[in-house]
Amino acid sequence: MFEAENLRDWIGLAVVDKNDDKIGTLESVYFDTSSDVPTFGTVRVGILSGQKLVFAPLAGALVSPKHLKVQYDKKLVKEAPSIATDGELDAAHEPAVFAYYELAYETGSGGERRLGRR
Repeated sequence: MFEAENLRDWIGLAVVDKNDDKIGTLESVYFDTSSDVPTFGTVRVGILSGQKLVFAPLAGALVSPKHLKVQYDKKLVKEAPSIATDGELDAAHEPAVFAYYELAYETGSGGERRLGRR
């Protein structure tokens, strides 16, 4: 396993927790708009009729040819703030995603968004 450099290459692969328990599938990556660092991944979880995208922090994430390993427990990630599978993170909900994982949240100096999806 090695540190992730271009996480977008792993979209569609499994996301596992620090104990190698599968959480779901990596759907997209949200970058910090000020530093261009991948900050959160959205992970598709649930059964077909009830799927959603939950947010998982990417700090310390490791990749292998078959999966992306995040440093948080499966249960914690599955209960994280979520959006619909065809949704986008609303600017007003960004602070809640950071707060859930007890991470510091600051907007840009002009009040601009902290996260951008690519």
